[in-house]
Amino acid sequence: MTDTTSARDLAAPSGRGGASSALRVAVLDRDTGFIQVLGKRMDRLDWEHRVLASPVPADAVLSMRLSALIVDLAVLGGQAWEWLERLCGELPQLGIVVCTGPSTVAQRVRGLRLGADDWITKPCHPEEVIARVQGVVRRRRRTASRSETQPLLAGEVEVRVDQFQAFVGGVSLDLTRREFELIELLAAAEGRVLEREEIYSRLWGYTMVRGDRSVDVFVRKLRQKLEKASPRWRYIHTHFGIGYRFAAESLDLDGAGIDVPPSVPLAWAPGDEGELTRTQEGRELARRTL
Repeated sequence: MTDTTSARDLAAPSGRGGASSALRVAVLDRDTGFIQVLGKRMDRLDWEHRVLASPVPADAVLSMRLSALIVDLAVLGGQAWEWLERLCGELPQLGIVVCTGPSTVAQRVRGLRLGADDWITKPCHPEEVIARVQGVVRRRRRTASRSETQPLLAGEVEVRVDQFQAFVGGVSLDLTRREFELIELLAAAEGRVLEREEIYSRLWGYTMVRGDRSVDVFVRKLRQKLEKASPRWRYIHTHFGIGYRFAAESLDLDGAGIDVPPSVPLAWAPGDEGELTRTQEGRELARRTL
């Protein structure tokens, strides 16, 4: 049985899962049919769960010790954006999955930029909601488990997992959450090639649909930001038909003792890094097709 909780009623959540590995989830929604079906699925997984009848303060949410929060923004009315921004700002460690009715691209982008980890459009299958929550929690736990590790260093780039930031020469890069997760994943691979499917699965939490170009889009955006902030270095290398590899390679031809890749054009000059990257990738592709 699922508890219905308001801001004045913060009893322990329901569910059969007493094990420390069980997830603890709250659902802020008023769709009784959806809540009932989703609750039964969480019961079978031994998840602890509760239903919130109204938005509660951040300190109350903190006291619930949740793994994730599923929220229908329609329940919040006019205060939806303000409440979401405040909650994400005060509880950055909480996984938040927005599960609401049809929305515009602008609304989804706004919600994700305010701090939501994922966005699902109703009507949706409860199995998808479960999978999205698992993906969010998995990413959160992976980040938390590495929060005490040393910074990841490559060329002029420093990735600080504990600060959720990447720096070039001590200056923070303006990265979105997904872009940071991508650079962290690539840098942590220590030069290993990561397949597109693996990148998608680890960042989005579920299997990549055939033809989906999300990984390539985010890699391109991240690569552009790295090239702008650190123009004398190349970091993300494309392995056509496979995926991407992260390794710092200097493009400074004047540097002593630096091996210059043979694909560097003879007329190359500082400032041509973008053209150099395209030239190298073109030659890699040509070699693969021979």
